[in-house]
Amino acid sequence: MQGQAQVVDCLKDLLRGELAARDQYFVHSRIYEDQGFTRLFTRLDHEMQEETQHADALLRRILMLGGVPDMSPKPFTPGLTVPEMLRKDLATEYEVRAALQNGMHLCESHADFVSRDILLAQLRDTEEDHAYWLEKQLGLIDRIGLQNYLQTQSQPA
Repeated sequence: MQGQAQVVDCLKDLLRGELAARDQYFVHSRIYEDQGFTRLFTRLDHEMQEETQHADALLRRILMLGGVPDMSPKPFTPGLTVPEMLRKDLATEYEVRAALQNGMHLCESHADFVSRDILLAQLRDTEEDHAYWLEKQLGLIDRIGLQNYLQTQSQPA
């Protein structure tokens, strides 16, 4: 099946973003694990796996539409502290959300409702799970303080 070039290019760009998000979650989860923050490690490891699933769905759709995927993740710089890592992850989710919304509009304009539905499912994960959880964590740090927050994250998940 031959897809619209603009849609395929958009999906390729979204794929690169998902790969970057996956890699960012990967490195952050391992930093958390190294620092003994087992709850953060467990959650970010889960997020990394979900981003991999998102990338897989995009990759499969690109191939189905006759495109050649670009497997180069977008560049990113890992955070150094827990709050910085959480903020960077949230900023990434906001970027992904905007790109998914734009991609959905593009897919609709080309009547590619299958691709649009794939992006919609990813948008729901982004908004209702990933970004929401990150916003909650940063809010907790603001309310209870960083040291108290970190203490809760070093307990077994």
